[in-house]
Amino acid sequence: MRNRDILLTAALSVFLGACATERGPLAPVAYPGQPTAQAPAPAAPASPSEPQGAAPTSALPSPTIVGDAIAAAALAERGRPYRLGGESPTGFDCSGLVQYVFAQQGIAVPRQVIDQFAAGEPVRRPDIQAGDLLFFATTSDEASHVGIALDEDRFVDAPSTNGHVRIDRLSAPYWNKRFIGARRVTPRG
Repeated sequence: MRNRDILLTAALSVFLGACATERGPLAPVAYPGQPTAQAPAPAAPASPSEPQGAAPTSALPSPTIVGDAIAAAALAERGRPYRLGGESPTGFDCSGLVQYVFAQQGIAVPRQVIDQFAAGEPVRRPDIQAGDLLFFATTSDEASHVGIALDEDRFVDAPSTNGHVRIDRLSAPYWNKRFIGARRVTPRG
């Protein structure tokens, strides 16, 4: 089993376990406006309130861990009905699904596909990872559909065709022909 599969399985297990508990409302952070692909700053020395050697409380999880959690949350919505303008488990459209899933991880993203396409940082197709957003031009030359990557080929989306959240493949002729780019949106510190 590949490391990514192990991480995705672990993230899914944690997520599904968390579904059985009741949580308060989420407080998403603003989506990033600047690229985050900078080298991390050296960790500050531990403060008196933090034990020596402990990670600072402001430390962010790696993009891979966040991406796996996003992918697991998207997978958990599979089978939910499609609803134009939907943004909850009673019904999702594509961008509503993205906004809902990212909010579960404390990450705010815009509501509309075209605005989601402008968020985060661009990702080259060979570098697509779990949790990345995949964009397609389905009704115009601009981004008009979005899905959440599970890996470099599979993604979760809420297409109106067949009327439910499902897994599709980027390599499928329909999606491959319409793919226009990927973005990675990560939490800000």
